[in-house]
Order: sequence, then structure tokens, then C-alpha cells
Amino acid sequence: MARQKKNGTYLNVCIDSEIYEQLSQFCNKAGQTKTVAVERALLEYFEDYTRKQQMLEKLEQGNI
Repeated sequence: MARQKKNGTYLNVCIDSEIYEQLSQFCNKAGQTKTVAVERALLEYFEDYTRKQQMLEKLEQGNI
């Protein structure tokens, strides 16, 4: 039975060959797809960015 199609959008990017090689090696060791690895990395980056922005906003307001 085929797996359910993912609700997603295709993203075509050109990245540095060394970064791509690191991604490939990471995925092989971790046993996950490049799609999953990139999605998780992006989510982590966005969460970190949001946390930092919230801290900066609090600092600017004098709440820390």
C-alpha cells in the first residue's frame, strides 16, 4: 500500500557542495531523508530565531 502523500511544497535550492556532502553524510548516519533533516534544521533555526527576537524585545522594553 502506498503511503499518504505529504501536504507540502517543493523547494529547489542550490547549496554549496561541501554543505550538501555534510548533509548527505549526516542523513546516512542518522538514517533519515534529506527532506526530514532539512525540515528539522529549519524548524530549529526558526524557533531559535523567535526566542532571540523575543528576548531582544523584552530587553528593549526593560522587562529583563
